[in-house]
Amino acid sequence: MKISRILHAGYALESGATQILFDPVFENPFSRNCHAFPDVRFDLARVRDLRPDAVFISHFHDDHCSLDSLDLLDRATPIYLYCLFDELFAMIRELGFVNVRPLAVDVPVPVRVGGIEVIPRRALEADVDSMFHIRAEGLNVLNVVDAWMDPETLEQLKPFAPWDMVLWPFQTMREVDVIAPSRAERGPVALPEEWPAQLQALAPRYVVPSSCQFRQEPWSWYNHAMFPITYRQFGAAVAAWLPTARVVRLNPSVSVELSADGLTPASPLPWVLPVGEQDVDYEYDPQIVPPATADIARHFAPLTAGQIALVLDFCRHGLLQRYQDMELPEDSYFSTPCVWQLSVYDHDGGVRRFRYQIHGDDIALAGDEAAPTWLTEIPLAKLYAGLALGESLTSMYLRIDGAPADADIVDDPLIRTLFDNGFAAYQAAQLARIKGRTESGSATLGGRGGAS
Repeated sequence: MKISRILHAGYALESGATQILFDPVFENPFSRNCHAFPDVRFDLARVRDLRPDAVFISHFHDDHCSLDSLDLLDRATPIYLYCLFDELFAMIRELGFVNVRPLAVDVPVPVRVGGIEVIPRRALEADVDSMFHIRAEGLNVLNVVDAWMDPETLEQLKPFAPWDMVLWPFQTMREVDVIAPSRAERGPVALPEEWPAQLQALAPRYVVPSSCQFRQEPWSWYNHAMFPITYRQFGAAVAAWLPTARVVRLNPSVSVELSADGLTPASPLPWVLPVGEQDVDYEYDPQIVPPATADIARHFAPLTAGQIALVLDFCRHGLLQRYQDMELPEDSYFSTPCVWQLSVYDHDGGVRRFRYQIHGDDIALAGDEAAPTWLTEIPLAKLYAGLALGESLTSMYLRIDGAPADADIVDDPLIRTLFDNGFAAYQAAQLARIKGRTESGSATLGGRGGAS
């Protein structure tokens, strides 16, 4: 079995003449703001020539299911997707794929593609994630993707121990800590306490530190605050937990041949092109002081007048309507009267502040005389991206201050109005852009067909 790393949670797996791609991403940066780490480029002409026997997608997050990446593949390629929502299947079909199939977890009959069997497994967050049990040539490989292990699933996986290889998500990102840095715990970050027992139960021969493989922009303070686990730390921990296992780092393009006898290097993927030093590691700084949101906003290009108008209209009208249309959790901080302040910073560091009086499901603009008790800041460019381009929360540089220690950060009104009903917003924006490009190409070519 040949196993090759593409990027992040993406892998190419080959057995005999059969090739399957898992969560393929052929973009850098991907998901708008995830920059490959280590750095890579892609030979897109060669990617377009690929003819995989199937693509398996573990869940709908945009760093796993990217329509821009799928747009490069032949439309006859079977797409197997784990997702509980019909909308994403419809989008992939609208992209032109004719064989799009839903995956169910823990079914008795595996999905067979050539000589490879794939069994989707239940993840802890079953309404979002799945994992993949892959069997070929008498070997068992577990691709945990970037999910958390469900205890019942672990019991189902134990009889297959010792596993030949486990692709284990080694990075625990601190998304909440960078959104609300004043509440972040200082000091080193320990590996999750569940991991030793879980890995020992699986008893793999080889462990690949998987998922992640990205950072934010080179100037971003997130690069030293969001990614606390190093390859070095993970390797040392696994060596202590599993003395007979071998930790194998697979950088993008790197391939290995797995057999019952061992692991040997294999020819790399020719369409994944490493750039510069590849054995780089994360540098976490628990004492880092985040820069002001005004300084962060200066890194982004100015918006057009129309884009600015869209954001300001949202702050004055659209946000209020969306908030009133949602149902507030009973234990929310905002169930009692309070004043919320939203500060929006433009490309030169200037700020527009909006204050809102909130009580339960009611919200209204408030005057400056009311002192805010919950403060939210965001760059203007990122708020526009969240509204119009489907940008995800972890790359928007949204910051919350003043929230009580017992308040839930995701109760923030901006977070809720942007994301409570935002399923597949990123893919929807991708599809609109791809269709616009294709239609433009068709018109240019006199109606003889587009570029996809």
